[in-house]
Amino acid sequence: MTTMSNADPLLGHVLDGRYEILRKLARGGMATVYLATDRRLTRTVAVKVMHDNLGSDQDFVSRFDREARAAARLSHPNVVSVFDQGMDAGRPYMVMEYVEGSTLRNLISREAPMEPQRALDLMIPVTAAVAAAHEAGIIHRDLKPENVLISTRGQIKVADFGLARAVTAHTATANGMLIGTVSYIAPELVTHGHADTRCDVYALGVLLFEMLTGRKPHTGDTPIQVAYSHVHNEISLPSLSAPAQWRDTRSAVPPYLDAIVTTAAARQPADRPADAKVLLDHLRQAREAIEQGVLDDPLLTARMRETALDASSQVTEMVPAVLPHGEVQRTATLRFTPSTPISPNHPGAADGMPYYDAPPASVPSPSAVPLQQRRAQRRRRGAFSLVLVLLLTAVLGVGAWYLLAGRFTATPDFDNLTQAQATSLAAKNGLQLAWDEEFSETVPVGQVTRTDPEAGDRVLRGGTVTAFLSKGPERYPVPSLVNRTPEDATRALEDAHLKAGKQIEVFHESIAAGTVVSGSIDAGKMVRPGTVVNLNVSKGPPPVEVVSFKNKPFAEAEAYYTNAGLVVQKADDAYSSTVAVGNVISSDPKVGRSVPRGGTITFTVSKGPEMITVPQVRGLTQKAATKKLKDLGFKVDVQRTLPFGSTALGTNPGEGQQAAKGSTVTLYVG
Repeated sequence: MTTMSNADPLLGHVLDGRYEILRKLARGGMATVYLATDRRLTRTVAVKVMHDNLGSDQDFVSRFDREARAAARLSHPNVVSVFDQGMDAGRPYMVMEYVEGSTLRNLISREAPMEPQRALDLMIPVTAAVAAAHEAGIIHRDLKPENVLISTRGQIKVADFGLARAVTAHTATANGMLIGTVSYIAPELVTHGHADTRCDVYALGVLLFEMLTGRKPHTGDTPIQVAYSHVHNEISLPSLSAPAQWRDTRSAVPPYLDAIVTTAAARQPADRPADAKVLLDHLRQAREAIEQGVLDDPLLTARMRETALDASSQVTEMVPAVLPHGEVQRTATLRFTPSTPISPNHPGAADGMPYYDAPPASVPSPSAVPLQQRRAQRRRRGAFSLVLVLLLTAVLGVGAWYLLAGRFTATPDFDNLTQAQATSLAAKNGLQLAWDEEFSETVPVGQVTRTDPEAGDRVLRGGTVTAFLSKGPERYPVPSLVNRTPEDATRALEDAHLKAGKQIEVFHESIAAGTVVSGSIDAGKMVRPGTVVNLNVSKGPPPVEVVSFKNKPFAEAEAYYTNAGLVVQKADDAYSSTVAVGNVISSDPKVGRSVPRGGTITFTVSKGPEMITVPQVRGLTQKAATKKLKDLGFKVDVQRTLPFGSTALGTNPGEGQQAAKGSTVTLYVG
């Protein structure tokens, strides 16, 4: 549809006393779409009102009604919702969800050719909407970028389900039935007008080709030529038309994506996926392969050519297994137990230390004690000394053991435990926990990645272990780089913990030379720190290729190159016997060269053939007359009136008349 701003009698009108028309949004061949306010529910809606001149045509009215009913049967997040329908002053109208934003056509104009993952991220919701329609028994029949709406929040919605349009320069018919836009029309609609779900699949394949390559696969000067190409020409591989700098990189179109496009847009319906649900499954498998870095997979490529779903190959989500935690092995602690019993009432028992009775307070004199008794006393004293030495040695050993090992325990294994599980395990082992956080590529968020001391290392009994909880993988969003200078974009990437890679010069229609058009990774995507982002830097609009306007009116050449952004100049007109007056003889630069936008192209324009006056040759010899005519640029045809005559009698055209240089003059000789 084309945006309009002209005054309209419906502006300010309230349809059915409920929908207040605010402004015109767009106009099509069958209806006009307005922005309106639903007074009853106080919400903004889009209202489609059939044109006055079609209200009396029951065929159009019934088709309009079918569109409303078809769309209302669909309940899908990627389908524009229909809220209501009715009649106002004999005009059918339909009330729909208002999607504020732009269309996929605007996005293709800005971004195409797109990298495969970007194209799939856009195509999957579109295909999901069409798959829901097919499941509900609805065929869209007019899929094109203009019917895919993208809200300001990035929501993708397909509009115009069941819409029948009036014939324009961009639509085609078969057997009197309207069948949609020629650029996306299925061959069978051109040949016999029969539509089924595979017609929508064909349009989706053509749309994906256009997103990947930036061009339509079937083109022509007239809609008939485009339709002929759909019927007789197979679609080419999108990888052959993708940017050359993408080849052999992760941005290249992989063979399995080539297979999806060529199968979906196959000329024969039997060679295409049976419906959008099959195509949706293929697209999801392709996106999963691209996300995993798969550049080529022959088995996957073969699977993408299948026309029906294979339950064994559908994309499924892997559910991670929950593994039980291992038992924590307790470390036995050896405790010293004195071998000599202590009376519980003895004062030493309070200290937990062994106690031995001291020798008697008084000892008899050696002289008073018999020798045998003295020897017995010495033996007892020696034994006592030995016991005392052994006791002191044991006490010192136990003290040393306690200082070096006994007061420590082994740090339990807290890895992969949740905070609650780790706290419980620490309490069982008489330890305290301190908490910290860190990123981890392997440990889920909220689980312990490591401890300090590490598992198995010594830690004081009752001491503190620092446990680190996972914050998940370390990821940073890619900043927006569009319209920045390369230096500013590099700083923005460094501030986001990323790195600027190569600067690739590309042409761009609107972004000034020397500023960034895009990054190799979409803005907002979460990536690892240190990820390299290449910068596509504008080198201005693409140059204009000089094409041939030879023997065409100078006015056409002037209009063409002025619209292309060149300065058109005209050199001195020149004579030409082959190029008509006012038509182009040549250009500078020549055909095949390129001229930068704002440059100059100069044309030499024909002023027709040069006219020469036929000279007087009567009475001259044949030889002299012929030479005189040829010297002036004429061709000479000698006609004899007498068999042996050699004198010039006259010419045709006659002497003194004008003739084009290079033309033939008849010389009569007699």
